[in-house]
Amino acid sequence: MIVPSPYAAQLARLPVSRRSEHLAGGTTELWVYGPPDADTTIILVHGFRGDHHGLEPIVAQLPRYRTILSDLPGFGESTPLTAAHDVDGYSDWLLELVARVRRPGRTVVLGHSFGSIIVAAAVAKGLRADDIVLVNPIAAPALSGPRGILTRLAVFYYWASAKLPERLGFALVKTPIVTRIMSVTMAKTRSTTLRRWIHNQHDLYFGAFSNRDVVLDAFRASISHDVSEYAHEFHTRTLLIAADRDDITPVEAQNELQQKIADSRLVMLSGVGHLVHYEMPDRAADAIASFLDEKPRADREPSGA
Repeated sequence: MIVPSPYAAQLARLPVSRRSEHLAGGTTELWVYGPPDADTTIILVHGFRGDHHGLEPIVAQLPRYRTILSDLPGFGESTPLTAAHDVDGYSDWLLELVARVRRPGRTVVLGHSFGSIIVAAAVAKGLRADDIVLVNPIAAPALSGPRGILTRLAVFYYWASAKLPERLGFALVKTPIVTRIMSVTMAKTRSTTLRRWIHNQHDLYFGAFSNRDVVLDAFRASISHDVSEYAHEFHTRTLLIAADRDDITPVEAQNELQQKIADSRLVMLSGVGHLVHYEMPDRAADAIASFLDEKPRADREPSGA
């Protein structure tokens, strides 16, 4: 069963094309939305166990930009990397992706959740971008978050999946009940209609990964690193969009991250948690558009140039 998206009508108004790119030894599936002649291109990187569908609600709110969504290698319809599915492997892939799709004009790179770590690691490697946007950034180690006990339970869950024989372990990491527990925990909205749609999105797409090794490697990467590790490498104008009820990163850590990134600003959304992209994509998009409408410093050039 597919629950209708509250953002479907807006998304349907955007022109969209799909293409495949051979990157980092695998095939990455891309969806390109918006006016082809737009001066600004926004490249979006989704989080752990998701695929491109998760960030479509934000894309739907940004009709005047050319936006590019992909499925991370090993997730959705993209094939795995030939390298390990860790932060180093994914950041190298992102460098290739940006180099492949960038064109004259402004290039913005956006990462959500685990995607924020991938983007930050790529920045440290010289990612060429005019602006960086991090939504629900992992600003501190996940195990130290407001619900660190849930992260520890997740560690045990994936550890058990790794210890089982391949077939049983793969079945365990795709168990629907675990996906539902995660979804119920993270959703903060009081709207029963919106909650129903969020749970359906997780049911549909959180089991879409190539094999057990991909999801286990990516999980280990997601809890072993955070954006603050790379903060001193940021020389690009950066927007942080955080949430006051995020179960993974507390408000204090987001404020500390903003202080560590030289040319950055922080927008804190109230009444929402780690699912800003589902629950408040309009507020996130408004913050992004306002940020991009600001006049950049005249002496600034793209990071990595």
